[in-house]
Amino acid sequence: MFRASNSLIAILNILTLVISVLIIGLSIWFQVHGTSQCQKFLQLPLLIMGLFLLFVSLLGLIGSCCRVTSLLWIYLVVMFLIIIGLFAFTFVAFVLTNKGAGKAISGKGYKDYRLGDYSNWLQNHVVNGKKWNGFKNCLSDSRVCRNLGRDDHQNALEFSQRNLSPIQSGCCKPPTICGFNYENATFWTIPKSGLASTEGDCLTWSNHQGTLCYDCMSCKAGVLENLKREWRKLTIANVCILIFLIVVNTIGCYAFRNNRADGRYKRYRGSA
Repeated sequence: MFRASNSLIAILNILTLVISVLIIGLSIWFQVHGTSQCQKFLQLPLLIMGLFLLFVSLLGLIGSCCRVTSLLWIYLVVMFLIIIGLFAFTFVAFVLTNKGAGKAISGKGYKDYRLGDYSNWLQNHVVNGKKWNGFKNCLSDSRVCRNLGRDDHQNALEFSQRNLSPIQSGCCKPPTICGFNYENATFWTIPKSGLASTEGDCLTWSNHQGTLCYDCMSCKAGVLENLKREWRKLTIANVCILIFLIVVNTIGCYAFRNNRADGRYKRYRGSA
């Protein structure tokens, strides 16, 4: 059992070591070659995650291959804390993203989104204050709205049937309730009779391609809806990772126990 458990831990940590090096390399690439604010924003989190994985994998690798019981013990403690932290994060992410959904519009292929439908925590910690400026830069750099307007030959009816993403619906066009006239995907005009509504977002909309509805509450809601969907996918991935980590930790416990037994056996032979 000693060889099997230690060999498995060594193999798993070699894989983790390779992944950590790739993540560190990706973070360096973003720092050197990143052209958008979003890419550069990812650089530091990726670097921290890569260095942490490198540290943990080295602990497990040295502890299992060199039979250093103390390092293997530290490795198991760190892995246990990671499991607890990942479980807590998954639970909190599920609770925070359980609230909020788009509002279906009769005769439209897309939905409208309202900021008030989402949790106060997400509003206060994700899309409020200075943090929103970073999101706006990302939206501008990603050209998500510019790509939406590539097909300039579609009419208003054809556009209304499109299945827009939450960000496209909230940030690239004015809210449906405003009653703007469609000219193209990112250019809307006020009808001669005036707007159907003068609520905040209706007055915030701008045909300037660098502004559009990036300052609208609907845009913030669209970002939160997109974040909610991504976090739901992440929750599923986290469950799979948790199962994997629990299996790894169990194998690590066998390796730790066998290392201690091997150490006691060597001391016994030395004293005999």
